[in-house]
Amino acid sequence: MDLGFAMVGIFALLIYLLIMLGIVAFAFIVQWKMYKKASQPGWACFVPFYNEYVQFKIAFGNGWWFLMLFVPIANIVFSIMLVFRLAKAYGKGVGFGFGLLFLSLIFQAVIAFDDSITYHGPIPL
Repeated sequence: MDLGFAMVGIFALLIYLLIMLGIVAFAFIVQWKMYKKASQPGWACFVPFYNEYVQFKIAFGNGWWFLMLFVPIANIVFSIMLVFRLAKAYGKGVGFGFGLLFLSLIFQAVIAFDDSITYHGPIPL
């Protein structure tokens, strides 16, 4: 195996890892700002399972609904309900909900960084 070919592969892998690290860091920043906008602790985005609890608390008013994510078939239904309720909780409509469903990081960034979007409160179930 040629050493030059291996170096190109290693370089490409390092570039890929740096890009992925940047995307993950951006996702944490976006979630932090979304949580703060809803008067929730920003650090919750770093804690597994608790971050889902906080998202359900923002969208549903009761965070314990996140346990439905452990129930087969119901997890799909509640995941879809979550994005539409998040859109509603931040004062957006169904179209924005579809944006959250299919391009979640981009539309979460819009919620996080757009100062005209405010948290209106959870939507009762």
